Amino acid sequence: MAIDDIKQLLEEKRYAELKEKIKDMQIQDIAEIVDELDTKNAIILFRLLPKEIATDVFSYLSSERQSEISMMIDENELNEIVSDLFFDDKIDFLEEMPANVVKRILRNTSEAERKLINQFLQYPEYSAGSLMTIEFVDLKKEMTVAEALEKIRRVGRDREIVYTCYVTDAWRKLEGIVSLKDLVLASPDTKVEDIMKKDVIYVDTYDDQEEVADVFKKYDLLAVPVVDQEKRLVGIITIDDIVDVIEEENTEDIQRMAAIQPTEEEYLDATPFMIARKRLLWLLILMISATVSGYIIRKYQVALEAVVALAAFIPMLMDTAGNAGSQASVTVIRSLVLGELKFGDILKVILKEAQVGVLAGVALALVNFIRVYFVEGYGFGIAITISLSLIFTVIIAKIIGGTLPMIAKRIGLDPAIMASPLITTIADAISLTIYFSLAVWILHITM
Repeated sequence: MAIDDIKQLLEEKRYAELKEKIKDMQIQDIAEIVDELDTKNAIILFRLLPKEIATDVFSYLSSERQSEISMMIDENELNEIVSDLFFDDKIDFLEEMPANVVKRILRNTSEAERKLINQFLQYPEYSAGSLMTIEFVDLKKEMTVAEALEKIRRVGRDREIVYTCYVTDAWRKLEGIVSLKDLVLASPDTKVEDIMKKDVIYVDTYDDQEEVADVFKKYDLLAVPVVDQEKRLVGIITIDDIVDVIEEENTEDIQRMAAIQPTEEEYLDATPFMIARKRLLWLLILMISATVSGYIIRKYQVALEAVVALAAFIPMLMDTAGNAGSQASVTVIRSLVLGELKFGDILKVILKEAQVGVLAGVALALVNFIRVYFVEGYGFGIAITISLSLIFTVIIAKIIGGTLPMIAKRIGLDPAIMASPLITTIADAISLTIYFSLAVWILHITM
């Protein structure tokens, strides 16, 4: 159902018809529509939702819309919604809400749940502990398959996943995992310990969310258990939460690669001042670093005055150097993110980028020699200077573009900061130095 149709029904106050039309829609589609409506109509539409789907829709809404709805509905309605949320969604909701909304919720929760919520809220932001949920099925290895399936039937309705169950001992230490498929196919009298897998992939509560995402990608997991320092099972992280993490991390990398400080604000929600503040620091750094290129040009001013034609090719050389370095850096950064490269491969990267640089540099040099010498009619000395400069510049720019992200990763920096803007600035300075040095030597310019 189109949002325009929904707006029309809201304007005409045909609420019974609207309620009938939205009840069969997908949860995510309803949430998207509620997010797009103005506050008044969003509240009306949300109140029209059947209780059995209202909570699910609420969990998919933006934090801003969740906050607005929380302030507009009464306390009993709010508690009903929050109590039906899965625990990890509840924590995510509380983290984004104003203090007065959090107080409204916490004063109506049990002491045990309040203590548990406070514990989760104290985990470092972006850690595995802040992502996990406690809604999982835990079994004991002494159980029979029949007993295990009975427990799943009893508690599974309130758990986020049941397709993987976690086996713990009396002290909650993780001993193994068993899939629902294995339980269903096994004999009812079989012991859980006889079919469980003991080699369990798990993460620690304080592991960074990016490391957790790497574990999911490496082992193709749908869920991963989270343990504390004593290897006690405290929660699980499911794939839906990791998809959000991967999206966040990719967005941050894209922002850093464009020399922008990462921000969680959506573009249209961010103020011009906020956007400028996030961009200004790197613009200042790159502006100051670009003065190196100006210094090199001033140093070789005599060469420029002696052969004025050299100035016409400076932009082309600098742009080519920056583009060559950026190509290499983006490729290597992506390979680092995917785990295809590690620091020990740096010599292989240098060799490969040098080979690519030779091939690309020679091809560009030939095209430019033909253009400069035969088409534009410049002298042989200038044409060969430009062509050789291109070869050396492209080779060095690609080596720098390939190695700097790996060095950044090695010393604990985000490789994305070594992307286009910074590589371009470094490549510009190198290309000018090579260009003028070759010009002085080939054209016999006295400095």
